[in-house]
Amino acid sequence: MKLISNSFADGERIPGDFAFCIPHADHHVCLGKNLNPHLAWSDIPAGTKSFAITCHDPDVPSVGDDVNQEGKTIPASLPRVDFFHWVLIDLPPTITEIAAGEFSKDVIPRGKPGPQSLHGSRQGINNYTDWFAGDNDMRGDYYGYDGPCPPWNDEIVHRYVFTVYALNVEKLPIEGHFTAAVVLARIQTHKVCQSSLSGTYSLNPELAIS
Repeated sequence: MKLISNSFADGERIPGDFAFCIPHADHHVCLGKNLNPHLAWSDIPAGTKSFAITCHDPDVPSVGDDVNQEGKTIPASLPRVDFFHWVLIDLPPTITEIAAGEFSKDVIPRGKPGPQSLHGSRQGINNYTDWFAGDNDMRGDYYGYDGPCPPWNDEIVHRYVFTVYALNVEKLPIEGHFTAAVVLARIQTHKVCQSSLSGTYSLNPELAIS
């Protein structure tokens, strides 16, 4: 199976239109358009009955004390953990392309609704749900896609990995709201094939991104 995007080339910078936050000269960052990128996949294996999609950042600081703090930086040596920006399941086998902005068109305080979504699919809650849990203005269940917003004081450029899974079931046996961790554990016995591509993004003005 092959996965491509018209929004960015594999390994290249993700444009700001697909980010939760973009750089701002006076305030470090401001909200972006938060569009989901275009994705298309081909060479579908026989026996595929549905697709699942995830997007995760494997470069999130394992300790958040210095995140976005004036006069501090997050060192490249700090251990990193996964942060999931999107989890989508039950996409029919007839759908092999998602348009830019089809599933997300804006930043929605307290999160977009879910889990039911387009084409009979379902979307899980992403890790912004955890990140904003202590923020009275932003906390809520963040369903679907919410794009990059890495710390503006991080010494490393973050990677964002989009993965499409071909599954041998029409509906994953998951009820209610769910996370990427639940989906990844459940699809192991239903996965036929998978394909990934990645893009990069940074809000640190000192990091040059080609």
